[in-house]
Amino acid sequence: MSRQRVAVVTGSGARRVGATVADALAERGFALAIHYRTSAHEAEKSVAAWNQRGIPAMAVPADLTDESAVRAMVERVLERFGRIDVLVNCAAIWERKRLEDVTAADVRKHFETNTLGTFLCAQHAGLAMVRQAEGGLIVNIGDWAEVRPYLDYAAYFPSKGAVSTLTRCLAVELGHRNPKVRVNCVLPGPVMLPPDLPAAERRQAIEATLVKREGSPRHVALAVLAFLDNDFVTGVCLPVDGGRTVYAPE
Repeated sequence: MSRQRVAVVTGSGARRVGATVADALAERGFALAIHYRTSAHEAEKSVAAWNQRGIPAMAVPADLTDESAVRAMVERVLERFGRIDVLVNCAAIWERKRLEDVTAADVRKHFETNTLGTFLCAQHAGLAMVRQAEGGLIVNIGDWAEVRPYLDYAAYFPSKGAVSTLTRCLAVELGHRNPKVRVNCVLPGPVMLPPDLPAAERRQAIEATLVKREGSPRHVALAVLAFLDNDFVTGVCLPVDGGRTVYAPE
């Protein structure tokens, strides 16, 4: 088994939050498994760039709603690197739609991607970590607004709210099997507002924070590193939201 620590980051093929988390872990000396579903070109380009810097990396495609695909992804990483030390579940979907227009298919799609996908990755990678003497760390990505949801995301927020419960459940399950396996969760606020968001909505999102500024994917990555550094923290859901959870300006 390789002595170099290995991180799997889902949803890290495209240049979004997952790619920034992967960059931060590479800076810490981790080998990388970059998961993607459709962003094959971007994932392979990122892998080539990391390899040029001397960072072992591989791209692994998978539909995370498919249990056999998730199992195969984990097996491929173990075949290549022999271990998984960190899993960060960044893959997610979010679609805006009025409640009147939300269908059962919309709700099902969000739960399958955001909840089931997170569960399956944590389950299979977590059980691999259980077999390692060193254990491992899983960090899930939820959403701060699970506690104060806003309009037009009725299919999305329940699927993300379930991630917090999933985190606590798997912290117990995996920690019971190997006390060195820990499971935590980051609840981001406005860290990557959509580029096409109307200016008025962007200002509103920023003014709704206590720090009066937009965050960045790097803030999520720093939270992941904090969980990595502090091995006495498990089952915790940490808001990284500029104070949005506790502040209600409206």
